Amino acid sequence: MIRLLRILLPLSAVALAAASAAPAFALDAVPGEVVVQYRPGTGAQAAAHGADGHQVLKVQDVSGTIRRLRERPDVRYAVPNVRARMAATAGPAFIPNDPGNTETPGGWQSLQWNFAGEFGVRAPEAWANAIAAGAPGGRGVTVAVLDTGVAYRNKPPLRRSPDFSASQFVRGYDFVDRDRYPLDRNGHGTHVAATIAEATNNGVGVTGLAYGARIMPVRVLDRAGEGNAADIAEGVRYAARRGAKIINLSLEFDAQVTAADIPELLQAISFARGRGAIVIAAAGNEGAARIAYPARAWGVVSVGATTEHGCLAEFSNRGRGLDIVAPGGGADAAIADDPNCGVSESMGRNIVQVTLFGRTARRFGMPTTYEGTSMAVPHVSATAALVLAVGVLGPNPSPVTLERRLKDTARDLGPVGRDTSYGAGLVDAAAATAPAGGGTGG
Repeated sequence: MIRLLRILLPLSAVALAAASAAPAFALDAVPGEVVVQYRPGTGAQAAAHGADGHQVLKVQDVSGTIRRLRERPDVRYAVPNVRARMAATAGPAFIPNDPGNTETPGGWQSLQWNFAGEFGVRAPEAWANAIAAGAPGGRGVTVAVLDTGVAYRNKPPLRRSPDFSASQFVRGYDFVDRDRYPLDRNGHGTHVAATIAEATNNGVGVTGLAYGARIMPVRVLDRAGEGNAADIAEGVRYAARRGAKIINLSLEFDAQVTAADIPELLQAISFARGRGAIVIAAAGNEGAARIAYPARAWGVVSVGATTEHGCLAEFSNRGRGLDIVAPGGGADAAIADDPNCGVSESMGRNIVQVTLFGRTARRFGMPTTYEGTSMAVPHVSATAALVLAVGVLGPNPSPVTLERRLKDTARDLGPVGRDTSYGAGLVDAAAATAPAGGGTGG
């Protein structure tokens, strides 16, 4: 479930340049989009999709594209696709004080492209929405993390992560060792839980997307990251019975596993849905045109992974049944219907959170080796927690309503509209949490 790849230096920010002197545009624009109008009577104008020769282009290099277009005689203008926002905003974006690490200056933003980068989930704006709604960080929502456990408490020789507090957790259970202490000995579960709710604005480490939510740790995978359908099914039922509104499954079965092989888990998922919980799972890491179970099951939100460049990750499964994508790190996949992807010579960065580090289960750090659809899922779970907390869907929305909100506010990637590589698009926490009748979505 954890694929180890080297980490490269972060990409420099894309500058939006004018044609001649190429000054930077000081504008809030949709990343990777250029609006162009072709002159009447030209071949380009006739071929343009929009009225009056207008067209929105999705490009890798915004500044270079604008410069080249402005040099063409058949182009009337080429500009960035600037954003508009509702007149009454939730307030300025919330920028926490978490320092990141000493090796990379710039605080958490220099590491967490997945939260605040060009192809991140727009966490600062979502945090502002939640604060304005009186639910900072998704306060009041419980997310169950079914995984290798979580470093949530001190129980020698194991320790709580230094960027978690005891108050962030509700009681969980260990279905591997069959006891009340679902402690992590691997690091995967702690990493997933940290993406959801790592302590934020506390001057330590990095940030969690739904930092005000509470985590229910449920251990269903062992030290090696392996588990079985029966234990996972028990874990799903446990979480649903104890009030978790979101169940995070950053796990997958082998490709040959079918629905007929996991009836107990499918029944448990149906039970959880009946109790009002949304189940969110990993599409799988084989780079296959087929979604893995349990993400493929009816009633589960399946999540693929994207890179720092806004492309599908090379390892991410795709195909019919893919619901949505979120940052997962790694290298770009080459996709026939997305010419902007698979061409970058630099690998994007992976997902950084505070988790177990090294050979023991007692040291913590911020490794740069975590990538996968496992890492993508908690972005969607955390966004769901924020949506529930801000109340934009009312006091007790159904899993169907919550899933629809996540999809309707996702940022379209690849071909226009829903597709088999990106599903409904890249989860957008800011747009999903925007007040009814307005939005901060792009």
